[in-house]
Amino acid sequence: MYSGTFAVGAAALVHTKKQKAHRPTHATGPRPPARSSQVHPVTLPNGVSIPVAEWVVEENARPGTLDWVVTYPGMLYGYCDHVSATQGEKVTLYIDAGVYPYHVELYRAGYYGGTGGRLVWTSSSLKGQAQPFPSVAPGTNMVECDWEPSLTVTIAADWPPGYYLFKVVGDIEGSANGYVPLIVRDDTSHAAFMIMSGVTTSQAYNTWGGHSLYVGPGPAATRSRVVSYDRPYDGTAWGAPNFIGNEFPLFFLAESLGLDVTYTTDIDLHQQPSLLTNHKCLISLGHDEYWSQVMRTAADQAIDAGVNMAFLGANAIYRHIRLEDSPLGPNRHQVCYKTDFMQEDPLWGVDQAEVTADWPTGPMPRPEQTTIGAQYTDVGANAPMSIVNPGHWVFAGTGVGMNQSLPGVIFGEYDFYDRYLPGPDNVEILAHSAIKNRGPGRWSDMTYYTRPNGGGVLASGNAYFVYRLSNAPYIYPNLVPPAVPGVTSVFWRMMENVFSVFGAGPASVSNPSVANSGYFTT
Repeated sequence: MYSGTFAVGAAALVHTKKQKAHRPTHATGPRPPARSSQVHPVTLPNGVSIPVAEWVVEENARPGTLDWVVTYPGMLYGYCDHVSATQGEKVTLYIDAGVYPYHVELYRAGYYGGTGGRLVWTSSSLKGQAQPFPSVAPGTNMVECDWEPSLTVTIAADWPPGYYLFKVVGDIEGSANGYVPLIVRDDTSHAAFMIMSGVTTSQAYNTWGGHSLYVGPGPAATRSRVVSYDRPYDGTAWGAPNFIGNEFPLFFLAESLGLDVTYTTDIDLHQQPSLLTNHKCLISLGHDEYWSQVMRTAADQAIDAGVNMAFLGANAIYRHIRLEDSPLGPNRHQVCYKTDFMQEDPLWGVDQAEVTADWPTGPMPRPEQTTIGAQYTDVGANAPMSIVNPGHWVFAGTGVGMNQSLPGVIFGEYDFYDRYLPGPDNVEILAHSAIKNRGPGRWSDMTYYTRPNGGGVLASGNAYFVYRLSNAPYIYPNLVPPAVPGVTSVFWRMMENVFSVFGAGPASVSNPSVANSGYFTT
């Protein structure tokens, strides 16, 4: 469901300083040395110990820039034939720039002294070309492009794992910009933390071409049942939906600490589910709604095997999807009929377990609470967070007290521990917040539980948690929200505690959950 953070992030994305055109054809600055593989515990000034990777520290000591930020209104549209790639792989971009010249800059998101990004590569000037109109598949309303390739880029050996933005920049002064996102991943990584970008959710909401899994040009029947990755993202956040509000603040924090981290997407979890157990914790970000059967099975098996998980948004694992191939590659068609049209799914009556209805209400219901520890409840929240378990390890050192109210935290979608649905019986409720603007008896819960001899699962219970990690207003006055006194500092310390506990191994060993949900009758 739509949380509102997409709109906030997009509306705040314009950076007003003028930008000089770049013309170098490779990375600026000296070529960095080979990445260090050293990982060691570091004790922060507040006494919290976290696993730190030397390569992350070295990478973020390199010069950063604000030039990654969109400088002009408008957008140049493009897409990539990969959602992620490894070093040495080639990725092809498809750009519609009309007849006007343009160039492409590639930035890696991180801390970089607070600037948030580093320029790693710039193309030469390219001749624009007008691309053909997309097709719309009858029956499924799938929008798909068949564009001519614009340029191919090889992922260089000195581009470390991370979230990258291809920034498409018109060469005429005052012309439009636009993003094409890409994750660079390392399939050999055994980093403590794997951060997962929610591209399946970004694609579900993508209205480019007039259709998404939510809307069409007419009534509900005109919306898509299948969406294709062979098309640009719409103008939301200039082609990088989910990034600014729902993902970037966590990248910024993790890399500012030098955290032992690697990056992936949910498509990669589907394609290579066995890699999950190479890590101690998977971090799901602010909007992670669309999961396949393979993804969900992999997550449950990994928790049983001792992998910890942090769900930092709400409404995660709510929509069941299948992934099919497109002309550009595997798993680039995303199928989701949802519960309201599930009987249209070709697998209805053939393979009920793979019918793409909503997870909690499909032909074979499997509420997300069985994995996350809480259940999606509603959208449209606007309420403070109320702390009800201040002695929990998550809140250590934050100074919060019983029933303390943190303003401006519960916004958009929210989750709730529902004792009447299947789920773990040892859930600890950490925050229990009344959502009065949605009517009586509505609550948002922050939850934690552990599986016997397995991992721990923390769920923030609200869609605004990552957004409220934003803490760089002096650099991004128009980009991210200012730090909220008494909220942002609490959330940063909470995440440092999570990095410490979840980065050390199975949380069932160090911090087994103790059920307290019986204390809450509503």
